[in-house]
Amino acid sequence: MTRLGDLERAVMDVLWDVVPGTSDGVTVREVADALDGRELAYTTVMTVLDRLAGKGMVQREREGRAWRYRPAASREAHIAQLMLDALDLGGSRDAALVRFARSVTGTEAEVLRAALGSEAGLTGPGSADDGPGLTDRVDGPTGRRPAGEAAER
Repeated sequence: MTRLGDLERAVMDVLWDVVPGTSDGVTVREVADALDGRELAYTTVMTVLDRLAGKGMVQREREGRAWRYRPAASREAHIAQLMLDALDLGGSRDAALVRFARSVTGTEAEVLRAALGSEAGLTGPGSADDGPGLTDRVDGPTGRRPAGEAAER
């Protein structure tokens, strides 16, 4: 997954916060206007959105002479992919996962338990029926699961 620079992240935050999933997207002008506190030229915002489209982070659709932009994936899916990429940096994935699991708060641990229970098809206390769960499945950067990984997790 592509890491984002500060300005790219600010633009993506606007798209994630302003554009609902069912929206037709926003124009460059709307993004520039939403970046309050930053004195950015229209062409700068247009260039950033064009680069984000090239990286596959945004989808765009022509509307007259302008483009409308929307995020290609949710903020949560992007963050989950960053976490998976971090696990691939080397060393033991298992050790990194255990260290992560030990560092989360009790509430976060419950969310993880519910998500894992949901994936395993479990029900009852601490399961997906008991609270928030996993809503986005994250596949590898190519859109497929990594080689050797089963379809059911």
